[in-house]
Amino acid sequence: MDDQLPVQVTLTEIKKETPSVRSFFFDRSFSFEPGQFVMVWVPGIDEIPMALSSANSITVQKAGDATEAMFALEVGASLGIRGPFGNGFTRGEKMLAIAGGVGAAPLLPLARSDCVMTLLLGARTEKELLFVDQLDESTDVIIATDDGSLGQHGFVTDLMKDLNLAAYDRIAVCGPELMMRAVFSLIDSQGLAAKTEFSLHRYMKCGVGICGSCCIDPDGLRVCRDGPVFSGDTLKKSEFGHYGRDACGRKKNI
Repeated sequence: MDDQLPVQVTLTEIKKETPSVRSFFFDRSFSFEPGQFVMVWVPGIDEIPMALSSANSITVQKAGDATEAMFALEVGASLGIRGPFGNGFTRGEKMLAIAGGVGAAPLLPLARSDCVMTLLLGARTEKELLFVDQLDESTDVIIATDDGSLGQHGFVTDLMKDLNLAAYDRIAVCGPELMMRAVFSLIDSQGLAAKTEFSLHRYMKCGVGICGSCCIDPDGLRVCRDGPVFSGDTLKKSEFGHYGRDACGRKKNI
């Protein structure tokens, strides 16, 4: 398959996961590593990066023109898919996964690969928690919600304080960047940044490392090509958790 050309897929199922998140299943499966992404072309609207939540699905939060258009689609509609692209998570034998909100999507296939011992799952409320039943089939899930409607009242970082983080050989993190930055601070304070990986989201145009729209400061690493999964060591002195860039390349606070 030519990665530069989108493959047309037909939607076979649209599942409402939470009030703001839906999974879109299509009639083609892709070979991928958990954490890799595809470029999703919504005809007439835009092309955006999305992590695969399974070999034949993406899980989407309504957050802009393209995702809003996707939420208006019905079974039988078509999308264009390019990829998969980028680097996935490094698997270990005793992994800890930490997910916030829709960040649970790329961690679901990792959990299903039987290498995640513990998964910390956070969301604003019980209604916004993703994949609780599916994740519970594969790993030990510990939940925190901002409002205390399910699990511990607080954030995933509060759950981390009750774990021996050094007991895990790899740690995988995906979620809102401010949440990930808070996780990074705890991880780094224990000297564990080298075995922790974070999945970054940045504005992308090409998805294959040519245009430079997703480069991060100060080293110019391309999220699409060098990521989207980066080790904590790589991100220590970067823009991670501080700012990103808009479609025009202007800095915007996270």
